[in-house]
Amino acid sequence: MDLPRAIADSLITHALEEAPNECCGILAGTTARVIQHYRMTNVERSPYRYSMDGKEMLTVLKELDQNGWDLLAIYHSHTHSPAYPSDTDVRLATWPEAHYLLVSLESLDHPVLRDFRIVDGKITEEAIAFT
Repeated sequence: MDLPRAIADSLITHALEEAPNECCGILAGTTARVIQHYRMTNVERSPYRYSMDGKEMLTVLKELDQNGWDLLAIYHSHTHSPAYPSDTDVRLATWPEAHYLLVSLESLDHPVLRDFRIVDGKITEEAIAFT
C-alpha cells in the first residue's frame, strides 16, 4: 500500500490524541494509493475495543461512492499491546478486500504502524510504502 507520510503521521497523531482509548478510522483512495483519511468515532470509548459510529460510516461510504474511491483500509490503535491483530480483530475483520492498519502505542515515544490483510481468519502482513 502506498501511504503518504502525512497521512501516516495523522494516524499516529489520532491514536495519541485518543489514548488511553483506541482510535479508529478509514483510509480511502484508488487501487492501493491512499487519498483520504477519515477519523471515526470509537463508540466503545475503550482501551481494548473499537466500533465505528454507524452514522459516520454511512456518510463516509456515500462520499467514497460519490468520488469513485474504494475503502482501502480500516485502522485502529492498540494502546498497550503490539501492532498485531488480536483474536477480536480477526473475528471482526469483515472486509476481506481491505487492509487493516494497526498503530501500537505500547511505547508512546515510538509508535509502530503496521499493515495486515485478514481473510478467512488468516493474517498476512503487507508492506507499507511511505510516499
